[in-house]
Amino acid sequence: MRPHIASLVDDWRASGSQTAVVRYSGNRATRTSYRQLLDLAERFATELDRRTIGSGERVVLWGQNSAEWIAVFFGCILRGVIVVPLDAAGSPEFAQRVIAETNPSLITGDTDLLRQLITSSPTLSLEGLASNIPPKPLPPTTAVILTRETPLQIVFTSGTTSEPKGVVHTHGNVLASVEPIESEIAKYRRYERPFHPLRFLHTLPLSHVFGQFMGLWLPPLLAAGVHFESRLEAERLIRAIQRERISVLAAVPRMLELLRAHLLLLQPDLDQQLTSSQDLPIWKRLLRFRRVHRLFGWKFWACICGGASLPPDLERFWSTLGFAVIQGYGMTETTALITLNHPFKIGKGTLGKPLPGREVRIGSDGEVSVRGEVVATSTWQQGAIQQRSDPWLATGDLASLDEEGQLRFVGRKSETIVTPAGLNIHPEDLETALLRQPQISACAVVPAAQQPVAVLVVPQGHAAAEQAVASANRDLADFQRIRHWYLWPAADLPRTSTGKVRRRAVADWTARQIASQTSLTENPTTADPLLALVASIASAPATKTDDTATLAEDLHLDSLGRLQLQTAIEQRFGIALSDEAFLSIETLGQLRAATTVPSTPQIQEAIATGATPKPSQIPQPPQPSEFLYPRWPWSRAIAAIRILFLELIIRPLVWLLLNPGVERPQTASLPTQPMLLISNHVTFFDAALVLYGLPLKIRQRVAIAAAGEMLEDWRHARNQPHWWQNVLAPLQYLALTALFNIFPIPRQAGFRRSFAHMGEALDCGYHVLIFPEGRQSLNATLLPFRSGIGLLAYESNTAVLPIAIKGLDDLVSRKRRWFHAGLNTVRIGAPIRLDPSLSAEEATVALHEIMQKLLQ
Repeated sequence: MRPHIASLVDDWRASGSQTAVVRYSGNRATRTSYRQLLDLAERFATELDRRTIGSGERVVLWGQNSAEWIAVFFGCILRGVIVVPLDAAGSPEFAQRVIAETNPSLITGDTDLLRQLITSSPTLSLEGLASNIPPKPLPPTTAVILTRETPLQIVFTSGTTSEPKGVVHTHGNVLASVEPIESEIAKYRRYERPFHPLRFLHTLPLSHVFGQFMGLWLPPLLAAGVHFESRLEAERLIRAIQRERISVLAAVPRMLELLRAHLLLLQPDLDQQLTSSQDLPIWKRLLRFRRVHRLFGWKFWACICGGASLPPDLERFWSTLGFAVIQGYGMTETTALITLNHPFKIGKGTLGKPLPGREVRIGSDGEVSVRGEVVATSTWQQGAIQQRSDPWLATGDLASLDEEGQLRFVGRKSETIVTPAGLNIHPEDLETALLRQPQISACAVVPAAQQPVAVLVVPQGHAAAEQAVASANRDLADFQRIRHWYLWPAADLPRTSTGKVRRRAVADWTARQIASQTSLTENPTTADPLLALVASIASAPATKTDDTATLAEDLHLDSLGRLQLQTAIEQRFGIALSDEAFLSIETLGQLRAATTVPSTPQIQEAIATGATPKPSQIPQPPQPSEFLYPRWPWSRAIAAIRILFLELIIRPLVWLLLNPGVERPQTASLPTQPMLLISNHVTFFDAALVLYGLPLKIRQRVAIAAAGEMLEDWRHARNQPHWWQNVLAPLQYLALTALFNIFPIPRQAGFRRSFAHMGEALDCGYHVLIFPEGRQSLNATLLPFRSGIGLLAYESNTAVLPIAIKGLDDLVSRKRRWFHAGLNTVRIGAPIRLDPSLSAEEATVALHEIMQKLLQ
């Protein structure tokens, strides 16, 4: 048995150079080994010692998942400091209340989150953490004694409007979850070796106990790598699973639902195939659904789902495809797991058997109670730890045990709503926000399909209710916002003799309203391609389908759904929307205007009458091109050929024809780490000139962005001026791809995939050359930069090197001789880092101004 959870750092030390954390942010991936993670954690512990922060004191941790987050967490553990982790998606108001309650000695977190706080406590940003703490770990000045009873962290339930109440976890509480898993792993360790290293794609916040189990406690036991993705959209997740050879996805049910919607968009007949395949043996299902497994990569085999109950149809979908669906059940007060499916003995439709060390009983009313070391017996209230006397914890969940001892979830007894995203919503929080609105005289929030539904009494009618809900939503966090609401038909809600709302009666009435309105979306979604796309992603059927329908309240798109819709619109319709533009869209009409997918009179008539229009009457949006992003030019053999071609042919040829001058900055040496190279665009030969002017170590590792539509025409032998050029076009494509390392950047849509490829190139050590004007300019005027360059610079998180080609425009426009002309200059500027406070548009303007000065 482990004496305390800090002993996991010994597992880190044993894993050494193996990858511990991979974080995807923007279009880049940052990799951290176990050795580097250990060094950072020990250095942070030294920083705490330097600040004289010791056992029992609190440190608030508020940031996105990252290696730095884990290092701070374990650094606190090594010093006996109590961590107070906060959800990065939580509101600043809630963070302020927790800080006031815990009086922390230090607040660490993401810079943009720390800026939102008003506090007298010292702060330390996670960005650049390594450069702001001691350069090496030092022995502590005071001894730290850790036991299983030592407090480890205080986890606050998000969203409560009353005084925050935190659950205090001890080292023993966490070990009670870890030790049964570690014992079971030991039985199967020899089978893991052929598949090592295991990799977990982690989509859960580390501030939640299930996220901690999958991101902090389990991976070190297997020397596994944890991959954190900041942008939870289906296409991006699937691409990461395939590229990184992920073994297991850890997610909440909502994420699995969005992945299913994406697969059904790619393969519309998949549902029909699944229906006829449920009784087939596993090998036949793997063969039948090989396209799906090829899409994810053949190493991917399991989804571990927690945080909320998994709908049976969703479990059936993934298991029929041939993936293991492992469910666990637990809560904050039980420090993660009460029950867990065995990975190789999964009970379908169950939450698994109780793990060793837990005693579970089902009350006469079906409520689950649990006892054991896993149950936290302390809470943080009024600035101190308070002990709870009853060893049994009533969970508020209703369940049953089958004949095999597997727990089957039935529902919730308490009023807390656990969403498919694994977030707790307290109805009283939403009711408080609603009752602040003068239009609302009474309200109740009840659960329906794991979502909050507000039932309102508004004497002024529907318009006033709509305005009141919109106003209330502005006071709520995104995950709390009210997307489903109904007007109660009477003057007041039904109440008991003591004046309390009869919630069961309200919930039953609400269920009948929802059932009666599900048919609203049946005809419109078949007729309207945009509405059909929204319906495939939304968390519930639409309650309104005309162009005034709001994305949140009427079409029921949560934050994850909006993110997924943005990507799906680009894939399905070939229309790219910037993040800023998409965030400003509130109604279906605004979305239709932005995507130019029309709702024709025929469609509107079909919606009104229930008829289905003819296929010829339904507008078909333009289909985007499928651009190819090759990685084979990065192979060592092709790279060696490219270097020889560049040094022995291209550079001598450029010198012979143009003899350009080269100007480089005198005051600063050029960095060798990957950069974005931007240049003005005058002729087809600009890339060769830029390569000529770059230093040796940089020019030998450059990837060049080229017009995607042009490359596609070459690849498919089309749209060339003469037939013989069409014949030679594929050879031209292959030659330029190999010898210049070019890749496509589309003009209209597909930017995200192009940006992702640039990030992969940067991660592989290539500098990326891009021409921000987007087309050639044959005069001395620098054209406006395309708006995406500012966003690309931020997502790439690297320096930008401006390069100006001067004089070539005069050479072309005056039709002077080229041979050894010596009239043009390649001027290389100083590498710059953009101010993070600038917007993407402002960054684009700033880069344009820098290039303009360089051309003078």
